[in-house]
Amino acid sequence: MTNNRQLRPATQLVHGGINRSGFGETSEAIYLTQGFVYDSSEAAEARFKGEDPGFIYSRYANPTTDMFEKRMCLMEGAEDARATASGMAAISAALLCQLKAGDHVVSARALFGSCRWVVETLLPQYGIESSLVDGRDLANFEAAIRPNTKVFFLESPTNPTLEVVDIAGVTQLANQIGATLVVDNVFATPLLQKPLELGAHVVCYSATKHIDGQGRCLGGVVLSSKEWIDENLHDFFRHTGPSLSPFNAWTLLKGLETLPLRVRRQTDSAGRLADFLADHPAVAKVIYPGRADHPQADVCARQMSGGSTLVAFELKGGKSAAFAMQNALEVVRISNNLGDSKSLITHPATTTHKNLSEEARDELGIGPGVVRLSVGIEDVEDLVEDFDRALSGL
Repeated sequence: MTNNRQLRPATQLVHGGINRSGFGETSEAIYLTQGFVYDSSEAAEARFKGEDPGFIYSRYANPTTDMFEKRMCLMEGAEDARATASGMAAISAALLCQLKAGDHVVSARALFGSCRWVVETLLPQYGIESSLVDGRDLANFEAAIRPNTKVFFLESPTNPTLEVVDIAGVTQLANQIGATLVVDNVFATPLLQKPLELGAHVVCYSATKHIDGQGRCLGGVVLSSKEWIDENLHDFFRHTGPSLSPFNAWTLLKGLETLPLRVRRQTDSAGRLADFLADHPAVAKVIYPGRADHPQADVCARQMSGGSTLVAFELKGGKSAAFAMQNALEVVRISNNLGDSKSLITHPATTTHKNLSEEARDELGIGPGVVRLSVGIEDVEDLVEDFDRALSGL
């Protein structure tokens, strides 16, 4: 857009970053191309020397992908971004691009299973030390700091038990030692939480989730200052190739247009379902960032503008009750994905977090009766009735 005045998020997510061709298309164009041609050898040389700001190769950058990155920057309040092929590509790139053998990472222990594998298993294979801490208490982050600590990593709210970490507090610790804080903000979405405004240095998303929001494609994005991107991520990204497909970038651009509508509906419905489940006799516990009984309700109120589209709850009957309830649902479907327009439910202990040891799952509160619900955009009363029916047989 040529108008530089500050537009509100819902408008930015429809119009931000659009780069129309000479045809003046309404919808963003899909530039499904691997490379680009030059008018002369001199023009090619200038492009590679950085004297001409045009595109070189779609592994580096692409016009459609560039539109997605610019729109995400507007939404997040970031100076620069790189779009990746998946959420895990974003996390891996954000960590590995700034670490080397001998460095140390402090991470909150409550993470998506693959994120925890990267921190706990992959990084040490390259000589990078890591420590996992209970992120609910800032003192644990502080106690884990070593002279070689370079990065703090966390997700908040966490997957799947919706713990919340004080982002501003961890930022302060990182700044004291010159470390970088990387935040996985996928559960909150950029609409309900702004890690960069809270002081975080790098934000990552699995765009597969709410940003696409309709179960269609994979994608991810890393956002930060232009200085951090240029000094850390730029060369790593170009040479290791985790780039996003232009077609997927176009799909994600379409998802961003409806993100505020979907997230508001999903969050409102999640709050209604959390209240219903909390009062049900078959449910032992409900964890939802929008409720006053959330263990970190004060932190939620400080750093989030809404609850979440996800609800975690524990059934009194353990795994058998969780399976029986999930199998009895008719509207809500069983899937390990989240952030979809369709309501989805999963049993983390046997799916997303099955590779953790039983001790680690117990430590994180992922018991056999815990399920994670991703609320969609269906009529919430149909969802309530679906759970009421499924729970009645327990």
